[in-house]
Amino acid sequence: MATNEQRLAALGVTLPPPFRDEANRVRALRSGIHVYMSGHGPLGEGNVPLVVGKLGRELSIEQGREAARITGLCCLSTLRHYLGTLDPVVRCVRVMGFINCAPGFNRPSEVLHGFSDLMVDVFGEGGRHCRSAIGVAELYSDIPIEVEALFELG
Repeated sequence: MATNEQRLAALGVTLPPPFRDEANRVRALRSGIHVYMSGHGPLGEGNVPLVVGKLGRELSIEQGREAARITGLCCLSTLRHYLGTLDPVVRCVRVMGFINCAPGFNRPSEVLHGFSDLMVDVFGEGGRHCRSAIGVAELYSDIPIEVEALFELG
């Protein structure tokens, strides 16, 4: 059976540099068997947005899904940096997705599939999770998505 790191390598993706902790907050925090992840978005070095815009105005659902996948890669990068490897992760437990929506866009759940699909690709059945997708009016620097997540360690 393949490890999480082996499945990630088989996907042929390179994780971006991890987000750095700032003054009074951390991007990942372990409590018991869980790691709580702060909000992540499709951000590159220096918190520069890699994707911007609102769903239903500048961005299509497909573009939103790709932004959600990029957000998932950013989240995994932080998680790997925090743990040293993704192999201790046995389950993605919960995901909360905030989708930057133009008025009238009512399909935020379809956007979050990009994040959810990546979790299943990397963690197999352990990537299936409970989740909520909420449309919001604004996000940091006009990014299209921000995700909080909870992971279980074995």
